[in-house]
Amino acid sequence: MKRLSTLLLAGLAIALGVAACAATRAGYETAPYEVLRSDGAFELRAYPDLPLVTTGNDGADGSFMRLFRYISGANATQEKIAMTTPVFMVDNRMAFVLPAEKSQAPAPASKDVRLEKRPAGHVAVHRFSGQRSAEADDAALVQLRAWMARQGLRETGKAFSASYDPPWTPGPMRRNEVLVPVGN
Repeated sequence: MKRLSTLLLAGLAIALGVAACAATRAGYETAPYEVLRSDGAFELRAYPDLPLVTTGNDGADGSFMRLFRYISGANATQEKIAMTTPVFMVDNRMAFVLPAEKSQAPAPASKDVRLEKRPAGHVAVHRFSGQRSAEADDAALVQLRAWMARQGLRETGKAFSASYDPPWTPGPMRRNEVLVPVGN
């Protein structure tokens, strides 16, 4: 009986942990896009212009923390800005998507943080789970380019990546993506 109680408590703890991780992602605004084509873990998407706040991924001051300070009030108006998903890595720069309500974002207080815009366009996407790493991104990118070739999609820009989950989310529950700008 004691063993059954222990198993039930362990099962409940796991279920609550899974629910908490899923609820954390669900609480954030996500960058808008339209799915034009879907094929399992692969999609062709249309993104509108996306306002971003970016910083270099040099590790000196922690790129995530520089961006987090910006949305926490380290900006010209000392305004708090809601966190969104995903966090993009583009050309060795980390980027947070600004919420839709922030059409006029305040200037950053740090010279290492910039406001930018990712222009509208089509991207091919491969979604995968697990811990993000350069190796995982590279493997996913090989698969994405093979899918793009089968679909007749032409690469028109540099590949980039997206992460949707906080660091405490277990690997199998994480949502990661590699994205490639495309044309026909």
